Amino acid sequence: MRPLVLAMVAALMFGLAGCGILFGEEADIQVYTGRHYDLEQAFTKFTDETGITVEFLNGEDAELRERISAEGEDTPGDIYMTVDAGNLWKAGEEGLLAKLNSTQLNDAVPEALRDPEQRWYGLSMRARTVMYNPKKVDPSEFDTTNTYADLAKPKWQGRLCMRDSTESYTQSLVASLIAAHGEKRAKDIVKGWVENDTEIIDNDIQILENIDAGTCDVGITNHYYLARLLAENPDLSVTPFWANQGGRGTHVNISGAGVLANSDNKKQAQRLIEWLATKGQNAFVDGNHEYPVNPDVEPEPTIKKFGEFDYEPINARAYGALNSKAVQLMNEVGYE
Repeated sequence: MRPLVLAMVAALMFGLAGCGILFGEEADIQVYTGRHYDLEQAFTKFTDETGITVEFLNGEDAELRERISAEGEDTPGDIYMTVDAGNLWKAGEEGLLAKLNSTQLNDAVPEALRDPEQRWYGLSMRARTVMYNPKKVDPSEFDTTNTYADLAKPKWQGRLCMRDSTESYTQSLVASLIAAHGEKRAKDIVKGWVENDTEIIDNDIQILENIDAGTCDVGITNHYYLARLLAENPDLSVTPFWANQGGRGTHVNISGAGVLANSDNKKQAQRLIEWLATKGQNAFVDGNHEYPVNPDVEPEPTIKKFGEFDYEPINARAYGALNSKAVQLMNEVGYE
């Protein structure tokens, strides 16, 4: 490996090696992952069932892609796992992922939650939807067809809490608005949120706590944060409203994975992804209250009580390619 590449890899290893099982233990499969929860339980169960050992290295999604690219053919990694479809799309476009030929994955993962070119597959789904305080909001106030856009209307003045613009959740939501409505209309929507004196909070849990306390009436968060709080306090005064059920469906994102193009162990790496999408679904998703992508697998009891909903098909290209436009748009209208 060239000295410059070695230096880049060393720097990335220093920055990324914080959590997880460090590489170097000669496991059968090595996973670079931006997902920071419920991995050891799932991987241990996979090893118990198959005898195939797994190591993982945590890091930020974009930094992991940079590391894989810098390592090139010398990468020890076999799988790239991330918590954002846009990053999976970028990894595929950058040539970092191998095309998989897996009937098992194609049968287990709905078409709307996987790459059309079979380079990556969703493994868990998170819904980013409207949350409200039922003591202060009648659900009839919501527009069922275009719920996110409706929050830009003056009737929500001073009633909203939302996540900050630096969070990938917010960026993907705004990118999806650009894809659905065009840049001008999306800009008007985000500008409307700002003009409604929306309180910007850098933590989904805090948004939900503010809704419960009555500081704001309505917010947008990932569904599983509510499930976490309800596990601690079943009397929490927050209820989910499934956005856009009369339209294109609730905005969702995924945790997903693909096999690295330069993996030396593609067969076993693919086997792990197949297991996570089938027999390992509950081990992978239940601890964080995420929805299984596999329609044959039941959601865990807390989120099952939220009821069924239609979701907007993943537009990974939009989440990835429109990310910079989403950030620019928010900056232009003063959404912080």
